[in-house]
Amino acid sequence: MKFDRNTIIGFVLLAGLFIAYFTIINKDQASYSKTKKAQEDSIARVKDSLTKINKPKDDSLKKVNDSVTMVANAGAFFAATDSTEKLVSVENSLIKVTFSTHGGQVKKVELKKYKGLDSNWVRMAGTEYDKLSYRINTGKISEETANLDFTKIDSSSNNGNKTISFTLTPNDSSGQYIVHEYTIRPDDYMIDFNVKMNGIDHLLQQGAMVINWQYAAPQQESDISYEKQNTQVGYVKDGEFDYHTIGRKKSKSFEESVDWVGVRQRFFFGALTAKDKFTSGDMNWEIPDDSARMIVKATANMKLTVKPGAPSVIPFNLFYGPSEYHILKKYDKKYEKLINLGQGIYSFVRPINKYLIMPIFDFFKGFAGGMGLAIALLTIFIRLLTSPLLYKSYLSGAKMRVLRPELAQLKEKLGADQQAYSMEQMKLFREAGVNPLGGCLPALLQIPIFFALFSLFSSDIALRGAGFLWSGDLAAYDAPIKFGFSIPLLGSHISLFNVTATLTSFLISVYSMSMTPDQSNPMLKYMPYIFPIFLLFFFNSLPSALTWYYTVSNLITLGLQFVIQTYIIDHDKILAKMAENRKKPKSKSKWQERLEQMQEQQKKLKEMQQKGKR
Repeated sequence: MKFDRNTIIGFVLLAGLFIAYFTIINKDQASYSKTKKAQEDSIARVKDSLTKINKPKDDSLKKVNDSVTMVANAGAFFAATDSTEKLVSVENSLIKVTFSTHGGQVKKVELKKYKGLDSNWVRMAGTEYDKLSYRINTGKISEETANLDFTKIDSSSNNGNKTISFTLTPNDSSGQYIVHEYTIRPDDYMIDFNVKMNGIDHLLQQGAMVINWQYAAPQQESDISYEKQNTQVGYVKDGEFDYHTIGRKKSKSFEESVDWVGVRQRFFFGALTAKDKFTSGDMNWEIPDDSARMIVKATANMKLTVKPGAPSVIPFNLFYGPSEYHILKKYDKKYEKLINLGQGIYSFVRPINKYLIMPIFDFFKGFAGGMGLAIALLTIFIRLLTSPLLYKSYLSGAKMRVLRPELAQLKEKLGADQQAYSMEQMKLFREAGVNPLGGCLPALLQIPIFFALFSLFSSDIALRGAGFLWSGDLAAYDAPIKFGFSIPLLGSHISLFNVTATLTSFLISVYSMSMTPDQSNPMLKYMPYIFPIFLLFFFNSLPSALTWYYTVSNLITLGLQFVIQTYIIDHDKILAKMAENRKKPKSKSKWQERLEQMQEQQKKLKEMQQKGKR
């Protein structure tokens, strides 16, 4: 292809025009971008200034937007979104309940007989999180009752029962209304809560109510970690009680009928009960950080079918009060099962608490004049009750002590042959009529009592705030000595009652070792002295009621050991009886025969191994 001079000039000019065009465009774009960025920076600075200057206006604008949305959602109930909150209080000798017209619900409950960490009445259901609400149809859309104002308030009193009701009505002539009616009886923590509805076919979707109960349990005790460990979620489904410790599970779904759902935070209990039973639902909970000073936040969404009527009445109960066994039991709703008198692997001690220790402890509380003295009297009673077993234990120890010289001779004779020594030792025990386990079995039988008391002292609200000696609260650890820093396993304090329990346990170990044969196994020899050291670490954060009990129990043990060994047990008679037993023909049990056969086989095997080495 040939190009003439004019064609070449044309291409050059065209290329020049393209280059000039793109150069101009790029300059314009750069200039535009620079100008735009300057404008954006300027706008940002203005916005920032306006944000700092007019932040309240922005908040107000947000509130206006929220109000507009709420009015839209309220539909026929739009007038119930523009009222000032009114608070009304009703009280009896035990509680003071404050209600709010916003949602026609409980605003807070104060327990008159119990003081919180701030020395005021314990407050329940009083946080921003707490809510009792359900969704209703307001026209083409729906809204939560917690966002609507129950502006009409009525109150009455009958035979000491105080009733207050909050009414919500739409702005039309439909005749619909909702009434939240609360009744408080004298000397009672239970609140009767009735929801009365007219026009249920319009207000509820297919006659089903899904009630949303949010409950926050604020910290009530000084030791928040121990309070969380002793906080549980409970319920009764299909007539059977069940529970979950809050740290082990986070939610629970219900496909069966449910009587009630509740939260027990060691000493206080909140519950929502449906008298006609919930048909299904779910419950979930979260554990906030300790810094929030909140034990748990629980949310229950429970469904129930509303019976038709004009008006329809949906009956509930609300309980906010102490988790005290006798108070909860009187309602006959299995509330009291949530109190830890022995749960999980320790459930075997619940009958011991329920039928033995609790009645006796309640009896001593009635006249002892203080919880510390009541615990001491309970300890004495328990030790008297177990004294026959203890006597056998001490008698066995005395017999072992009498045999110590003969056992020492055997050890010297057999030297390092531990197997032969064990066989001769068993033979000597059999001849003397001594049961080497005689001192262990009674101690094992006392373990259930200890676990029973551990459960009781961790859950008995009567101990809360009860002072004794240097302990200001027997339900918590006593901490007269604080380090200002934390030691692993021990913490940042030392419990003085724990120290006394540890020292008395150590004295018992020293005394017991003086009565038992010398141990060739170093581990067995020093174990009685190591155990009290473990107590010092493991008991340091336990309630001082428990360490006080342990101290008293140990002092009684030391006293009994001294008296029995010194004044009751006749060592000469024991020796004479042992000599008599040796003369009698001995019959071996099958277990003894098998044990001796095994020992003999082991001895022969050992001899063969030694010969093989030679």
